[in-house]
Amino acid sequence: MPQWGNAKQVLEELHGVRLPNSQALVDQTFQLPSENGGLFLTGNEIKESQILEVQGPWRHLRRIWEQRPVWMRTIYSGDEGDHTVLETVANVATSLPFVLIGLQVPRNKLSNTLYANSLIGVGLASTLYHTSRGEVRKGTRWGDYAMIATSTMCMSAAVQKDKSPSRGLMLASICMLPFQPMLVTAIHAGLVEATFARKVFKDPKLRGVLTLHTASTLVGGALFVADDIYPDKPYLHAGWHLAAAMGVMTINLLIE
Repeated sequence: MPQWGNAKQVLEELHGVRLPNSQALVDQTFQLPSENGGLFLTGNEIKESQILEVQGPWRHLRRIWEQRPVWMRTIYSGDEGDHTVLETVANVATSLPFVLIGLQVPRNKLSNTLYANSLIGVGLASTLYHTSRGEVRKGTRWGDYAMIATSTMCMSAAVQKDKSPSRGLMLASICMLPFQPMLVTAIHAGLVEATFARKVFKDPKLRGVLTLHTASTLVGGALFVADDIYPDKPYLHAGWHLAAAMGVMTINLLIE
């Protein structure tokens, strides 16, 4: 008996029937409804349109992620601020108060000493960033943020005399610091604020200091956000330096 092959070959040879192959079935044209009254799409185009429809939400989320603020990025452009000599002078001058405040922190225990040194480091890192130029500025920008995060971690350990941050939290913060230093700063700043509120509840005499601290924190936060939205405004960053230094200075009253 002759070998005819598969059924398709049998039909084609006996009756002259031409059957479309699987690719032809995929590529055939369909008419689908659309907002314009009708849209002709091939099978391949239908698949692509379905893929785009599925990827739509992810593209939206990706667009939001790409537009995130500078301080949430791991790699910084280094183009922020210091467009003129006067702006650089102002930013360096307003970095020095952190060094002076660090020198005034009592060094009667290890946590206080680490915090005092970290404040000095903040002032020096800020100065290095604002005086740097070119490609190295990307690294000094990261160093500035990383030093702020380190100092905030040391601050939360220094002010919580009776209940220091857990080792797990500190270890997680250290691991996160190279990638999201400002997130680490936010977490430990929140711990400091909670500790401040508890101590004011126990000692009402600190309410005036808390009021000054809260005001400087709110002003500093507003200037920080404004500096990100309006990077070409020359002295917003220097104003944030001063507000942040005022907030840090009031924290020293909680350290014994």
